Amino acid sequence: MQSNVELAIVELPYADWHDTLAIFQHFAHEPWAILLDSADAKHPNSRFDILLRHPQQTFCWPESDGSSSQQPFAQLRDFLTNKQLKPLPAEYQHLPFQGGLAGLFGYDLGRTLEQLPNMAEQDIDLPDLAVGYYLHALIIDHQEQRCFALQPSDSADSPTAFWRPNGVRSENPEFRLTSDWQSNVSADQYMQRIGQIHEFLRAGDCYQINFAQRFQADFSGDPWQAYVHLRRANHAPFSAWIKLPQGVILSLSPERFLQVDANGRVETKPIKGTLPRREDPTDDQAQINALRHSSKDQAENLMIVDLLRNDLSRVCLPGSVQVRKLFAIESFNAVHHLVSTVVGQLPADAQSLDLLSAAFPGGSITGAPKIRAMEIIDQLEPHRRSVYCGSIGYFSLHGHSDTSITIRTLCCVHNKIYCWAGGGIVIDSVAEREYQETFDKVAKILPVLTSLSQSQRSA
Repeated sequence: MQSNVELAIVELPYADWHDTLAIFQHFAHEPWAILLDSADAKHPNSRFDILLRHPQQTFCWPESDGSSSQQPFAQLRDFLTNKQLKPLPAEYQHLPFQGGLAGLFGYDLGRTLEQLPNMAEQDIDLPDLAVGYYLHALIIDHQEQRCFALQPSDSADSPTAFWRPNGVRSENPEFRLTSDWQSNVSADQYMQRIGQIHEFLRAGDCYQINFAQRFQADFSGDPWQAYVHLRRANHAPFSAWIKLPQGVILSLSPERFLQVDANGRVETKPIKGTLPRREDPTDDQAQINALRHSSKDQAENLMIVDLLRNDLSRVCLPGSVQVRKLFAIESFNAVHHLVSTVVGQLPADAQSLDLLSAAFPGGSITGAPKIRAMEIIDQLEPHRRSVYCGSIGYFSLHGHSDTSITIRTLCCVHNKIYCWAGGGIVIDSVAEREYQETFDKVAKILPVLTSLSQSQRSA
């Protein structure tokens, strides 16, 4: 039985409400507080910040009692199907989020879709699915310089009272690392496993396999301070903060996974191909030119474009899946990336959650063919990926959705902080270069937190 959802919307003065961090810091430590953060990035996808708190309902998988009564994607789809949004006035229809689901889809949620060998150790105490149903939202449009508060029409609180807390924010202990970063594979083990991947490639198991190492350190203090510093260092357009009862996710992702607009138009932007930034502008331009003309990186990218064309075609209308851009360069604070754009059109009876289920996890962080690549990843990586290489995003009641690939993503659980970096391995990959690329990708993450900790010790 469908339930009707009616939302009230109030526009707030942008001059008073544009500072996303100043507003959200008061709620960052609430369970289920979410910030979907464009992070002041100078990027085409950096228009909106979406602040969410006080979900009406939450969904986790596995459930807290260890049960899994329903396939999680199907459960969420059924939930959204039973919600009918009363349309907002036409002047607000451009808003990307109009109440709905938002949260984390961890990489290992893929185990509910495919049978994997379960060889990697699960040692991070976070759910693979952590999604809330939110009717309270603050949406800051930095392009138009406007701010909108959404809430249930029968809400007793005014938007100002809901988003401006009473009293002074309590000061939390300063964030600092209390140990050095440690990887779950040594340099020698990494090289050896690249050799194993090459054997799989030569045997015809796959065309490309994504392989990652995980970094871990002990910490004390407030992870929100870590997020603020990482945000400033990276300015990643798909940044996010999620506070769960079990821990915190800090994402500095540059990569869109799937966007679906209210008319069912689909866009995915896979990243494959990376070179580090250089301080000298001439050297930096040379890096761009080298990446643009790299036959190896183009081959990696094209494999994933073909994989995503296939994944989108499982749900999209026949003939609608097209490659809009191939091998475009996008530059971020630490690296240059090779990015392609694939588009499609959903049929009228399909939801964006159907598309997420069909394409999950994203092919850019598995390899191709996807299932065999995931089996090999489970065999070669010592630990399950948890939040890494999953997705963070939202599914609005009016049909719009947007999700990231959770690369450049960390989590904090039980005073341990974890971060991952990997890359797509193909037959002509050089192990030493691939190993260095993993450090290039976290060059604005691990050293930033190390430096922050050292500065606080000396203060």
